[in-house]
Amino acid sequence: MAEQYQQISDDDQKKAEAFLAKARATAGTGNFDYAIEMYIQGLNIDPENTEGHAELREVSLKRKASGGKAMGFMESRKYSTNNRDDKLNMLNAEKLLAYDPGNTDYMQAILQNAHKAGYFDTVMWIGPIFQKANAEGKKPEFSKFVVLKDVYKSMGVNTGTPPRLKAELLKRATNACHYAVKMKPDDMELEREVRNLGALHAQVEGNYDQGGSFRDSVKDAAGQALLHAQDTGVQEMGIMGKLIKEAESQYAQDRNEPGKLMKLVDVLEKTENPDYENRAIELLSGWYERTKQFRFRKRIGDINMRQWRRMDQGQREYLAANKDDEQAKADYLAFLKDKNEFELSEYELWAENYPTDMSFRFHAAERLFALGRYDEAIPRLQQAEADAKYKNRCRILLGRSFFEAQFLDEAVDTLDNLVKEYTGGDDELQKQMRYWAARAHEERGDVEPAIKLYSTIVRMEFNYKDVQGRIRKLRSGGPSNAPQG
Repeated sequence: MAEQYQQISDDDQKKAEAFLAKARATAGTGNFDYAIEMYIQGLNIDPENTEGHAELREVSLKRKASGGKAMGFMESRKYSTNNRDDKLNMLNAEKLLAYDPGNTDYMQAILQNAHKAGYFDTVMWIGPIFQKANAEGKKPEFSKFVVLKDVYKSMGVNTGTPPRLKAELLKRATNACHYAVKMKPDDMELEREVRNLGALHAQVEGNYDQGGSFRDSVKDAAGQALLHAQDTGVQEMGIMGKLIKEAESQYAQDRNEPGKLMKLVDVLEKTENPDYENRAIELLSGWYERTKQFRFRKRIGDINMRQWRRMDQGQREYLAANKDDEQAKADYLAFLKDKNEFELSEYELWAENYPTDMSFRFHAAERLFALGRYDEAIPRLQQAEADAKYKNRCRILLGRSFFEAQFLDEAVDTLDNLVKEYTGGDDELQKQMRYWAARAHEERGDVEPAIKLYSTIVRMEFNYKDVQGRIRKLRSGGPSNAPQG
């Protein structure tokens, strides 16, 4: 279960301010060591005072610039970061960092222990410092980018995270993952995660006003109402809210029962609400990490792809209503590329884990075709032909792939044979196979077979694609200049 934000009371915030004020005054005299101690005392009372954290960081840098040294080995051992108390670990790491402000191990300890303790604003403060220091170090460490990515992601999908902060967290997680990918460009799992994180970020970005802090958000009355609604199943959702509460209750009674988990996931997914879908993803991720059963990982992919489809629908609706918006058209093409790449990564992962299910190879090939990667699509389609359910669709797409890759003889043979052998009653499939067979013949210079195939299509549907123009051009004796269909 993800860590929950720990709110600091107003009284503790006021108490901490007395120590922080003294720390500022002391720092102004140049007594940096005593100032550091006062900052740590203040942050012990109010560990979410990001202004105090930032001021302590500034003091530590001034101390170093004035010749201050890191703690000696024996002295530093007094400040263990492996205690059972996450808050103590965080503060000890921060004190060590104050004496050695470039040490990324201490930064990581602050980040991870602040996260465990629920001090999320502190995570937001130290995260960029940690990432920059690791990225600009002499030897950037891959594992540290992964740690940063995992912490941001955990907070970003946490149902208790204020909606307006989710997009920022998922953006940061994606960015940290990009750094990791740069260090291991051949790591396919990381590549998939970048796309996964990008999809999650795109899903929540723009839904809410962005920015702010956890502290401000929980003070906001509307934010409190939303958090309460999320925690209690959202009574405002009526019947769906009751179903969520019931499924949550049943799952709470036996958290080792996968059937109860999947029932809860089903209900959360049906809301089509990103917050509840992310809750489902969080649950499934925990089960996958614990059991290594791929069905839980596959379900995460299903949810993510459904989110991509909703985004696709929204963009297409906008384009339909704004046909002259050229920028929107360009943005949509870029979106489709991202969508196809994400879905391709999912289907390839599924095919690896379910090698006998040819449907995954077919759907992967569809995405490769859409991305223009015809040489890669062809062997997958040849494998997927073994599934009778997809055989005809495979052969049409195989013929088209040969056509696009300029293997015209192979395209003609594949599509002509399909036209001859097809005995089904699907008119749309019949038109598709004839159209692309005709296109392949036309491209190869076989005028009469092309005209015959196009003619069959116009007798089925007179306005099908650009068939009329192609017939007229071919019958007139000139090359077809009709738009590509």
